[in-house]
Amino acid sequence: MAIDTQRFKNKIEHKKPNINLVPLLDVIFTIMIFLLVMLSQHPVDTNPENYTAEQISAKPTTATGDSEYYLIPLNGLKKVTVNGVDHSSDIRSGSIAVHTRVMDEGQIMIDSSTGTITITSPEDLVDVAVKPPVMESN
Repeated sequence: MAIDTQRFKNKIEHKKPNINLVPLLDVIFTIMIFLLVMLSQHPVDTNPENYTAEQISAKPTTATGDSEYYLIPLNGLKKVTVNGVDHSSDIRSGSIAVHTRVMDEGQIMIDSSTGTITITSPEDLVDVAVKPPVMESN
């Protein structure tokens, strides 16, 4: 049995290609949207010489605030321990106030999955490391 290659050639030569333009248009529009979004962004000045030390650091300073305590909120906060001592009674509205020196010199570990904050404080700050946050009403 012989293979009829001539008939196959004729069939391919006379067949018109079927091009589906819908996927091509989808890709073109996606690329156009991407380019429009990217070109509308303004470049950020990343040269650190153009910023002050307070702007570069995320740490609160006397320029950004003069509070002795800073608020640490945690959704579902249930337990706060300082050097192994439970201070959960100081929790107000899911937050705790932590002394600035504890933030500088100590260690704060936040576990959002269990709702706990574990604080390792310098020994001279154990009594004042945390306190209930002050809720100001307007």
